[in-house]
Amino acid sequence: MVGEDLMEEGTQTQMNGAECLVRTLVAGGVNVCFANPGTSEMHFVAALDRVEGMRCVLALHEGVATGAADGYARMAERPAATLLHLGPGLANGLSNLHNAMKASTPVVNIVGDHATWHRAYDAPLTSDIEAAARPFSKWVRTSPNAKSVAADGAAAIVAACSPPTGVATLILPGDTAWDMGSGIAQVPPIPERRRVDSKTIEEAVTVLRSGEPTLILLGGVALRQRGLELASKIARKTGAQLSAETFNARMERGAGRVPVDCIPYPVDHAVERLRGFKRIVLAGSKRPVAFFAYPGKPSLLAQPDAQFHTLARPEEDVVHALEWLADELGANDCAADVASLDPPAPATGRITDIGIARSVAALMPENAIVVDEGITASRNFLPPTHTAQPHDWLRNMGGSIGIGPPMAVGAAIACPDRKVIALQADGSFMYSVQALWTQAREQLDITTIVFANRAYAILRHELANVGAANVGRKALDMLDLGRPDIDWVSLARGMGVPAVRAETMEEVNRGLELGLSSPGPFLIEAVM
Repeated sequence: MVGEDLMEEGTQTQMNGAECLVRTLVAGGVNVCFANPGTSEMHFVAALDRVEGMRCVLALHEGVATGAADGYARMAERPAATLLHLGPGLANGLSNLHNAMKASTPVVNIVGDHATWHRAYDAPLTSDIEAAARPFSKWVRTSPNAKSVAADGAAAIVAACSPPTGVATLILPGDTAWDMGSGIAQVPPIPERRRVDSKTIEEAVTVLRSGEPTLILLGGVALRQRGLELASKIARKTGAQLSAETFNARMERGAGRVPVDCIPYPVDHAVERLRGFKRIVLAGSKRPVAFFAYPGKPSLLAQPDAQFHTLARPEEDVVHALEWLADELGANDCAADVASLDPPAPATGRITDIGIARSVAALMPENAIVVDEGITASRNFLPPTHTAQPHDWLRNMGGSIGIGPPMAVGAAIACPDRKVIALQADGSFMYSVQALWTQAREQLDITTIVFANRAYAILRHELANVGAANVGRKALDMLDLGRPDIDWVSLARGMGVPAVRAETMEEVNRGLELGLSSPGPFLIEAVM
């Protein structure tokens, strides 16, 4: 290829800025780009044909691109790039960039802009892209010229991957892409997670030996197999209990893994779960707080006299901290409390939330990835799946709905040899339904279960939780998804995804068996 020949001759400066950037990304380990490009990004698009090693995946909405980048990085453990079109394109993708930031997911978010000399004319798509990106990014930079763009791309990779990991937004004016660049930039070494000090470990030892009721609250990579095993040994040695944050980026679960519960979402249930604990040790987690404010209910969910002790912050090396703590406590002679393989039988009869949970637990294959945006319907899915085949469980940490379908896209691309099971609420599905088209185009191995309850079910609960009074037809209509009912089977088939409608658990089970035994995407509309 021409670009490769130029590189061999040592004349990298003959590449334009876009090609320099793409080659820098690939050299830095960023080899997947989820894109919804426009005019300003055409030179980046053209560069893809000249550079080996970059897989570019088209999304029909920017929220699909950003959500897919999130799912990809959670499973691949390295960032993907996004390619978005100016400020409005970024705006369409911000919801899932918010979710990525809350999950500490590394994303190299590239946003095209007008050429530097064109911005002064206030063309229709002109906006302050930096200002829009800043609340949803840990790092924002606009490349000033083509000679800088490769180095800026390298800096974006470092920023995204440096603890605390997150979204790095690089803004690419048109002329920085089409003018001649300065070649491929070297990506500097990524800093390692900082390790905690001996004083922190000593404090944790004192707390855990105090004899007071103590909870170890796990988050981040502490919810992978090694962290869970260490935490379980510590708990068995000291009598502490384990729990996980309400929402987590990735949990390793099932047979051979330590089962843990999560702090419940409803405030009253969460307060009850945390009642009685005098000490709470934060292991890669944050203090548990209510998702929203409610009249007469607390924001901080632990009892008022509970003391918090930070073993490791989310950006620190929590696994090393747990290893050190286990050594100091003499906990390594304890056996971790791991689950046996004992899935329930598939459910039968009327479709229920727990019935679907049982069937998923019974039928999921080994090493599946579960992408959970079931919201209300999947709230109680964790206990029935403790003894299922080993699997990973991904959830929405940012709370902005519409992440599930694109996150499934990213997870499937990161792990093409693993089955993805997507648990999806119907209301949030409509925020990113375009992801089905990408699933079909890329022939991704995703089986989606749509909980078709024809409502924003969680908001019906929230209406009561916030104390809204005198609720009538107009209010309830705002939470209803009927008149007309969404035809999920037709929607899926219209975008190239095979689909079936299920009105009994037996039909759900047949749909799961078909979807999980066939390559490519599949959808089950579970009418509830």
